Amino acid sequence: MKTRKPATSKNVVRYQDAGVSIEEADRAVGYIRTLARRTFNKSVLTSIGSFGGGFHLKGWKNPVLVSSIDGVGTKLKVAFLSGRHGTVGQCLVNHCVNDIAVQGATPLFFLDYFGVGRLQAEVAREVISGMAAACEENQCALIGGETAEMPGLYSEGEYDLAGCIVGAVERKALLTGAGTRPGDLLLGLPSTGLHTNGYSLARKLLFEVAGYTVDSRVAELGCTVAAELLKIHRSYRKPVLALHRKGLLRAAAHITGGGITDNLPRVLPRGLAAEVYPGSWPEPPVFPLLKSLGNIPDDDYRRTFNTGIGMILVISPRHSAEAERILRRLKEPHFPIGRVIAGPRRRVIYR
Repeated sequence: MKTRKPATSKNVVRYQDAGVSIEEADRAVGYIRTLARRTFNKSVLTSIGSFGGGFHLKGWKNPVLVSSIDGVGTKLKVAFLSGRHGTVGQCLVNHCVNDIAVQGATPLFFLDYFGVGRLQAEVAREVISGMAAACEENQCALIGGETAEMPGLYSEGEYDLAGCIVGAVERKALLTGAGTRPGDLLLGLPSTGLHTNGYSLARKLLFEVAGYTVDSRVAELGCTVAAELLKIHRSYRKPVLALHRKGLLRAAAHITGGGITDNLPRVLPRGLAAEVYPGSWPEPPVFPLLKSLGNIPDDDYRRTFNTGIGMILVISPRHSAEAERILRRLKEPHFPIGRVIAGPRRRVIYR
């Protein structure tokens, strides 16, 4: 039976020869440890580097844990092209925060996944710093994650990004939309732009059809293409939870992939539909620009982009004045964009 000869000094192969730098990983983890600690509170029981993140759930009587996991889609392609990586981390956290806020949950902690072909510690630091900033803003602890260097899996200079959030809400306060009634009002909260959806179509239209680059300054936008496309997917935690804690919210819908058309029906009980009035809110200029470049049909346009509304609040008419007072106090712009109606199926009717 043949035996393999041991490696000699002439044919030694190290991990770095396969494309993985332990030193660069150590640098990245050092950055992450420093950034994450800024988000810690008294409930965090472990440090970055532990095999698992520990969080002490205290101060709740009958809590329901609400979780969500997401990414930022091909918005990452714009970050790669422009070399600007700070906002995508903020977008990731805020997107996840919004997804649990619409169920009445307070964010507790967040974990991330950062996968890359060849790790560059400075790029990782930029991405994670965005996550940490958003976690601080949302009072959410960044308690752990995974930074994976996998040569050959990702193209040079590219990475993947995903995140998982866990929040809590008292069971009796879980927001389900069950109390929604015909005649309830729909208040729209503005988006900053595309947020994290519709980027495959937006990139095709701006880069291939219009021939722009990330550095092109576009008159209609008043900024470069990169500046527009990398605008932060904003958090709606403050207005949503402020209204919910006052008992003023019937339901809330985070407008992400599928637009108003597909997301608003998700929070409507059976037997109800929604009337939405296009033109009742201002659209950021990126949306009409994209619609014009692609001559996009209305239905496709409304199911691809948020069209300027990132969150819809369902409010009883008798609570509308108080809800609007709170939103004004928070300096939160809002627009009456429609109402709930009786209907044979859950859908949005544009009037």
